[in-house]
Amino acid sequence: MEYVYGAMLLHAAKKEINEENLKKVLEAAGIEPDDAKIKALTSSLEGVNIDEVLEKAATMPVAAAAAPAAPAEEAKEEKKEEAKEEEKEEVSEEEIAAGLGALFG
Repeated sequence: MEYVYGAMLLHAAKKEINEENLKKVLEAAGIEPDDAKIKALTSSLEGVNIDEVLEKAATMPVAAAAAPAAPAEEAKEEKKEEAKEEEKEEVSEEEIAAGLGALFG
């Protein structure tokens, strides 16, 4: 996680996020840098507009609480279908931010 924080710090400081700069940030924080992790992070961030990803993440809708179930079977099934559709929509929004979001996992 500290590698991502280092990259975000570089971004906030308007510095290029590259292996050398990220290594310097981690060393300054007293962290023993792992070259493989640094290389993986910098290569995964290539071509990613971090400002755009952060803006989309901040505006993602929060899942609303489910309404109480209706006694009729049809109403229950309709709600299940709606929930499945909402899950599909959330997955597609997550895929949009996959370049940066994958780094947190």
